[in-house]
Amino acid sequence: MTDRAMKSAGTGGKGGWHVTVLGGGAWGTALALAMLRAGHSVRLFARDPETVAAIGRGENPRYLPGIAIAPGIEATSDIEAALTGSDCVLAVTPAQALRTTLASARDHMPAGIPLVLCAKGIERDTGALLSAIAAEILPPNPVAALSGPSFASDVARGLPTAVVVAAGDETLAADLAARFSAENLRCYSSDDLIGVEIGGALKNVFAIAAGAVTGAGLGASAQAAMVTRGFVELRRIGAAFGARPETLMGLSGLGDLLLTCASSQSRNFAYGLALGQGKALSGLPLAEGVPTAAIAARIAAERGIDAPIIAAVAAIIEGTITVQQAVTALMTRPLKTETND
Repeated sequence: MTDRAMKSAGTGGKGGWHVTVLGGGAWGTALALAMLRAGHSVRLFARDPETVAAIGRGENPRYLPGIAIAPGIEATSDIEAALTGSDCVLAVTPAQALRTTLASARDHMPAGIPLVLCAKGIERDTGALLSAIAAEILPPNPVAALSGPSFASDVARGLPTAVVVAAGDETLAADLAARFSAENLRCYSSDDLIGVEIGGALKNVFAIAAGAVTGAGLGASAQAAMVTRGFVELRRIGAAFGARPETLMGLSGLGDLLLTCASSQSRNFAYGLALGQGKALSGLPLAEGVPTAAIAARIAAERGIDAPIIAAVAAIIEGTITVQQAVTALMTRPLKTETND
């Protein structure tokens, strides 16, 4: 842990930090509320002045309709004001926008404070994990990631949720997990940062596949098979990146996969559902699995990793095959033993 992080950790006990949340969407607002419940003072940065004004009125109707925003969150569209004096920053902008957001924050980011990545994905153009982008742009700041089976509306309402906080520095991960935990939010810690990132990124791709299978009316048996075999692919790619198997079996891997592959609350499942039903995709909320599918398929192909479901999702999104054609191709692949990975 850096000197600045240790200094912050030594003041005010478990709580008492000044936490900055970068991102005024559903997940950013939910995490701001979670940090408030954990005893921290919270600033939220959003680019949209209407979102800032709405949070000031105690609501965020665009992203969290019907959920009251407790007073105490200071919302601003001034990134310098949001970061000044911060003890910890949660980056909650979409994965494909992270590089731009961190570049904007670079000149105002206090050196040494933890940066916690809360988006899930792989950068489409470079194939970089989000922690690599953060290390490139903000080398003075230790990087962590928060992930796990958690819908923004559940966290915003204070419903029971368990997540994992990971960092390469085990002490930092444990400290962050303790500071973020509150009533109905249980945070586990991990030092397998790569494993947590891979699980969070790839589960979005399989959620699209699950939604497509459901939307096409292929039945619960097909969906269960797809999710199970998808998890095999997740483990293969995770192993290639150095992720630990037990991490992928945990909250940020299997746990998140089960949640997002079974509910239309998941933006990725909803996107896949529309794909399977042949509906228009314009107007749907951003699904991080869309850009991740393309880059994950490319990575798997370049590394010789067998990932037919990921390749099929990428092809369906590109419009080169239909859901039915993808399922037929998957069902007619050469037979092998189940444990032959």
